[in-house]
Amino acid sequence: MKSLGMALLAALLSVAAWWWYTAEMPRRERERAAAAEAAMAEAERAGSLYRWRDAEGRLQVTDEPPKGRPSERISREPRDGLEVDGTRE
Repeated sequence: MKSLGMALLAALLSVAAWWWYTAEMPRRERERAAAAEAAMAEAERAGSLYRWRDAEGRLQVTDEPPKGRPSERISREPRDGLEVDGTRE
């Protein structure tokens, strides 16, 4: 009787391990990948500003992109070195 109980327990543990590795682990991996992707997108947005022109043609720089207007994403951190650009808008 004791060996039958041990065999039943081993079978039950085997089924639980099979379920864990075939159903639970891939689900958790997908959740981790989605969370990492969201964190990376948020980190990229946190370091960005948006340059755009309003209806009157004035230059605006905001931390949120404008709705319904074209914008240019620029970095909050300046690039190393000196950049000279003689064009005017």
